[in-house]
Amino acid sequence: MTTSPRTLVLLRHGKSAYPGGVIDHDRPLAARGRREAALAGEVISRLVGQVDAVLCSTATRTRETLAATGIDAPVQFDDGLYDASPGEILDRITALTAGRDEAPAALLVVGHSPGMPGTALTLADERSDRDALDQAQRHFPTSALAVLIVHGAWSDLAADGATLTDLVIPRA
Repeated sequence: MTTSPRTLVLLRHGKSAYPGGVIDHDRPLAARGRREAALAGEVISRLVGQVDAVLCSTATRTRETLAATGIDAPVQFDDGLYDASPGEILDRITALTAGRDEAPAALLVVGHSPGMPGTALTLADERSDRDALDQAQRHFPTSALAVLIVHGAWSDLAADGATLTDLVIPRA
């Protein structure tokens, strides 16, 4: 049985503010971060269409980024995404999608650097778009998003297991 390709979007949170006395986990988005997160939502809608599920860090800035995208899909908030390595992020994606009656065709992960760019680079296979890959290696700033096509089941997701098709840096 062949599994239909799935889409994975890795979104780094928007530009955050630095209010005094607030721990890093609780930093909110800056006004620029809210604007650019909204643009990221528009880009995701254009490139991917409907997102079926979201995995989001519990940090304030990632929650606010997700809200600003306008994406309406079931969300699982995960403390472990805050400082996760690419391997840990892949484990969380597998855990989220395991045991579902219907696996999501499009999954959005909202997280941090270096986890989001590291995961995109870890997953990118030889079919990946060279320009997107070069950009991801050079710079994956706030609000940047990587779109990857997963050619197998979510449970099989591993290094070199997806094609990076786009890397977009929405700017207002």
